[in-house]
Amino acid sequence: MTKKPAKTQGVTRSLSVKLKNAGKRTTAQQAWLSRQLNDPYVAAARAQGWRSRAAFKLMELDDKFSLLKPGIRVVDLGAAPGGWSQVAVKRGATRVVGVDLLAIDPVAGAELLQGDFTDDDMPDKLIALLGGPADLVLSDMAPNTTGHTATDHLRIIGLAEMALEFAIKILAPGGGFVAKVFQGGTEQNMLIPMKHCFTHVRHAKPPASRKGSSEVYVVATGFRGDQRP
Repeated sequence: MTKKPAKTQGVTRSLSVKLKNAGKRTTAQQAWLSRQLNDPYVAAARAQGWRSRAAFKLMELDDKFSLLKPGIRVVDLGAAPGGWSQVAVKRGATRVVGVDLLAIDPVAGAELLQGDFTDDDMPDKLIALLGGPADLVLSDMAPNTTGHTATDHLRIIGLAEMALEFAIKILAPGGGFVAKVFQGGTEQNMLIPMKHCFTHVRHAKPPASRKGSSEVYVVATGFRGDQRP
């Protein structure tokens, strides 16, 4: 009996591709290229017009937690290259504003800003662009990894904590927050204030996350204001 390829969100797993000539590539570059060529999510993203494979992560999180409801206002922090903003628009968000330090090619239906979300005037600027408080704040931000697990974990938690502080400033009552973190103990320092501010706080690792990656997402819903002691 011939087995059919497994599919997830229109993703088909195919036979692996082997690189025949490394050329001048380093071992790390060779490994990255091999992983890209053999990643069904990369191929599916290209075929379906998504900016990056990360789009599937948000779709899978949305399928599980019903985050993207028609008519909501969404802020996408660290939005480059724009895949999550694409998904938010496609799934019915009325207003989508993305912010990144890098310039982002236009996404139909989204307002994309080049800037630093930690600037003092950014919350008011985004609320004005949205036409009101956000219903959902998304953060798929991650720092460049150093290869040192403890350092990388602290750096990504630092980003997630800044994203949380930003979300608390601009979320509407009942709103939601999603951020990437790495598995480890120190995110507990972030989860404690989250549990004061949101009704539900959960972890999830979408199928599109690479198996060897330590990334997970924290998903908070039911924003009830800044209730931290």
